[in-house]
Amino acid sequence: MTRAAKRQLIFDLDGQAVPLAVHRVRGARRVIVRVDPDTDGIRLTLPWHTALAEGLEFLDQQRRWIAKRLGALSPRVPFAPSAIIPILGIDHCILHMPGARRGIWTDGTEIHVSGALEHLSRRLGEWLKKQAKAAIAERVLQKTALIGKKAGRISIRDTRSRWGSCAIDGKLNFSWRIYMMPEFVFDHVVAHEVAHLAEHNHGPRFHALVGRLSAEPDRAEAWLSVHGAKLYRIG
Repeated sequence: MTRAAKRQLIFDLDGQAVPLAVHRVRGARRVIVRVDPDTDGIRLTLPWHTALAEGLEFLDQQRRWIAKRLGALSPRVPFAPSAIIPILGIDHCILHMPGARRGIWTDGTEIHVSGALEHLSRRLGEWLKKQAKAAIAERVLQKTALIGKKAGRISIRDTRSRWGSCAIDGKLNFSWRIYMMPEFVFDHVVAHEVAHLAEHNHGPRFHALVGRLSAEPDRAEAWLSVHGAKLYRIG
């Protein structure tokens, strides 16, 4: 049975063409409007038998709210020359070095990328994921030693719903974007998933263990709440 259907439209927001994704979902009980930071657009969720016209009428009533939310989105930061991106919370400037033969390397707070300009974004993204995996693996090893547990395979992804996850068999998944977080937040995200190797829940013992493994859990959670979404606007 089909549980969802999707349709792509354009919404005219005071002369601005905004991408509109209409989703019909079985089981949905009401019309829901959300701003989608991935597309700089709108997501309209409709109950299965609700007419599109009814959904669009509701959308029209939310114009001011939509404009405010879209205007509040952080600017996109592409992987491009002169762009500033964080590595463990420290801002780094991307420099294109077309004549160099060193691949990608850092020098202080500069990221040097050799090769053709058209490949810079892809190559830098791959490099960041590789650096993230190495840093995460090292931190996982440190924290598993503290609790006498062994992690399974570590995978790096570009997830949107969570920063990390721990499977029942001990495999760990992380978003490569945690490598851009300040060090104390990066440390906390890794600690959270490592703690799940011992406690597959979010009960009191789990939180107590996270408190042992993470130096500043409350401060890290507060940072994620305020700044986390901005990382999805990078690259």
